[in-house]
Amino acid sequence: MKDLLEPLIYPHNLVLLGLLLACIGYRKKGLWLLLIFYYLAGNSFIANQVRSAYSAAIANSAMAQGSQLLVLGCGGSATALPACAKARLSDAVTRVNGPAALLISTEYCQPYVDYLLGISQQVVVDCFNGGSNTYQEFATIKAKGLTPDYILSSDYHAWRVQQLVRYHGLPSKVLASSSQTFRPVNCSYNCFFTVNLSNFDLYSKLMAEFSSYAVFVLTRDWTTWYSAAEQGNS
Repeated sequence: MKDLLEPLIYPHNLVLLGLLLACIGYRKKGLWLLLIFYYLAGNSFIANQVRSAYSAAIANSAMAQGSQLLVLGCGGSATALPACAKARLSDAVTRVNGPAALLISTEYCQPYVDYLLGISQQVVVDCFNGGSNTYQEFATIKAKGLTPDYILSSDYHAWRVQQLVRYHGLPSKVLASSSQTFRPVNCSYNCFFTVNLSNFDLYSKLMAEFSSYAVFVLTRDWTTWYSAAEQGNS
């Protein structure tokens, strides 16, 4: 009974209930459309199907022994390393599973190198300034003539990274570092009449990825935003 009633008093589910009552009271088509959109976007059963389909589309392949792995950067500064970067580097160490050479593309190399060597003494690191965004990173990879066997990024970036691999004609396979975003939400009997905030986060990240790539496609021929990064100390 607790699992059934407790989610109903969460703020986002009170909003769902309020929308339903407003629809019944005012009988406006616009309100019904808003209710349907809010429910479908927040419903865990539907969102889990989306998670499953996306995960299947970016399914990882096992790394062959002796392959070259390039880890894409995940922001940060000259002194700080974000959690997503730590997750990627930890995943990279797990995947190579032994002595190996890793390439890292990021705007600020030192925090990445320090963290990687702190968790594994078996890797040889080659880090270069890839620029401040993924598009610059790929332009830099292409300009440097690099052809890594595998490129590692976060799962919610993997689709966009796959498109950039194809656009630049690289032979690389894309590996996705797992994040909380695509882990299925527990869905029991109550998930059919409640919404979950994590599902809104899922769709917002997917929309951000698709929108970002759409802007790249529309502007790549007449802007210099995506030029290769200037090389130097980072």
